[in-house]
Amino acid sequence: MKTLKKNYVLHLMLLPGVIVTLIYAYGPMAGLVMAFQQFEPLSGFFHSKFVGLDNFRYVFNLPDFKQVLWNTIIIAVFKMVLFLLVPLILALLLNEVTKRWFSRLIQSAVFLPFFLSWTVLGGVIIELFSLNGPVNGLLSSLHLKPIMFMLDNNWFRGIVIGSDVWKGMGYNMIVMLAAITGINATLYEAAEVDGAGRWKQMLHITLPGMAPILILLGVLSLGGILNAGFEQILIMYNPTVYEGGDIIDTFVYRLGMFSQQFGPAAAVGLFKSVISLVMVSVTYYAAYKYNNYRIF
Repeated sequence: MKTLKKNYVLHLMLLPGVIVTLIYAYGPMAGLVMAFQQFEPLSGFFHSKFVGLDNFRYVFNLPDFKQVLWNTIIIAVFKMVLFLLVPLILALLLNEVTKRWFSRLIQSAVFLPFFLSWTVLGGVIIELFSLNGPVNGLLSSLHLKPIMFMLDNNWFRGIVIGSDVWKGMGYNMIVMLAAITGINATLYEAAEVDGAGRWKQMLHITLPGMAPILILLGVLSLGGILNAGFEQILIMYNPTVYEGGDIIDTFVYRLGMFSQQFGPAAAVGLFKSVISLVMVSVTYYAAYKYNNYRIF
């Protein structure tokens, strides 16, 4: 109570954020009861028939569910790995640039797509890879056959992963550059005195110094192991590429909004949330046990 009274101003500052979180993050969790009901909107939560785990059995036995789950895992894992690897490489390269104006120019150019919504970028990418778009125009100029990228399952998944990494890599790059600037400069000076080159300094000073932020980003990203990018794929995909591009989020969207199967849709959403919670807990425990790293 003494601490609360002493820092009551800080707690008051947190209060609006706590209220918003309770309303929009915890409040909707009451709707999870739909996963165990044959939910009817007119009957509501209290009068819909309770069916136990029937919704889960129904969803898991759907012929498309295994493919949807597989698509989600593949897309999400590739995004997670590349979201760490690509920004890390860019940050390490920019850290070696001596011209400050050039470094800032590259940072701004790479960071810019992060501020654009998928509503805009999705349309741009569809036009780029359309049959009459610039990419196929380049292929035609090289005397190669045009490719229907957005209608081909072999290409669509790669376009989804690559475009999302391109859009978001600037943010993680800035975070990693900030981590690099926080490393004690005297360590580099001592390494130079000992004869270590830039490569050795990167391996033995820069990367270990960035380890906490890399672990943090990795733990947070594993929480979204089944988040493969709902908005992006919803805008870019079509029934032709369901086999390679349909993910859990778009599957739930069609199941709930188009088929009006609210119970099964809620069951899939609950299944996804439980998996994400387990993954975050396991990775956080592993980071604490093996690297003595704690967020709190």
